[in-house]
Amino acid sequence: MNRRSFLKTTLAFLGSITFLSFLFSFFKYLTTIPARATSSDKVVLRKNEIPSGDARDFVYQNAAAIVINRPEKGFIAFSRACTHLGCLVVFDKGRQKLQCPCHAGTYDLEGNVVSGPQPKPLTPIPLKIEGDSIIIG
Repeated sequence: MNRRSFLKTTLAFLGSITFLSFLFSFFKYLTTIPARATSSDKVVLRKNEIPSGDARDFVYQNAAAIVINRPEKGFIAFSRACTHLGCLVVFDKGRQKLQCPCHAGTYDLEGNVVSGPQPKPLTPIPLKIEGDSIIIG
């Protein structure tokens, strides 16, 4: 085998692997079906676990979420996925805001955009208070 045919074969092999990896990712993206809400998709937290002005992270329907105990306003829950690129927002207890670490986007405690490139507010998650419990979902 001469040098030219070796290089052609090697480049064809590497190009095929690259194409197949993109093709696999594309089909994996197309076949992913979002989880549907069922009655078992509820998360129950204790109210006394989240003091006023604090937050707690949890998993809801296989996605990161957060519940916040807003001072004088009560509890609210959101998906932690930033609406810009999907980075996980974090609760800044000192500033009482939600901060996206990827592009310095900021949300208020209502989930509304304060600053940054995000196009829309955080996705709210329904919750209800029953006695000493927070039922999310």
